[in-house]
Formats: sequence, structure tokens, C-alpha cells
Amino acid sequence: MDKTKLPFNEMTVTTQKDIGRLIRAMRKESGITQKQAAGMCNVGVRFFSELENGKPTLEIAKVMKVLEAFGLQCVIKARG
Repeated sequence: MDKTKLPFNEMTVTTQKDIGRLIRAMRKESGITQKQAAGMCNVGVRFFSELENGKPTLEIAKVMKVLEAFGLQCVIKARG
């Protein structure tokens, strides 16, 4: 994934569905299938589908793998 093509530099995520929508949009922008994306991220297709659909009980280590594969990082900061 080419980070220079992202429509944002920073995004606030408040729900698991936000992450799913972002990953789905990036995957579709790249023109790849869920199966191809899952392979690229070294996760299963079912996991990838559940992530895109915002399932709230996914393994955080796998979510982080997907974010990394898509050129994203997770930053935690205090509100306010």
C-alpha cells in the first residue's frame, strides 16, 4: 500500500467498525481481494473479513499485523 495516496495523514478511530471501514477502503483502492489481502497480511480470509466488518473480539496482534501490512501505525494518546 502506497501511503502517499492516503486521503488523510491522521485519523481518529473510536470503534472497531472505523478500523474495518478504513481497511476495506484501502484494500479496494489497491484493487485486491480479501483473499489477496489476507495473504499479504499473513492472516486468514475469515479473520480479514471479520476485521472489515468490525467484529469487536478480534485478536489485537493480528489486527496490528494488518495495520502494519497496510502501512499504518497505531498511536495512543490522551484525550483532550
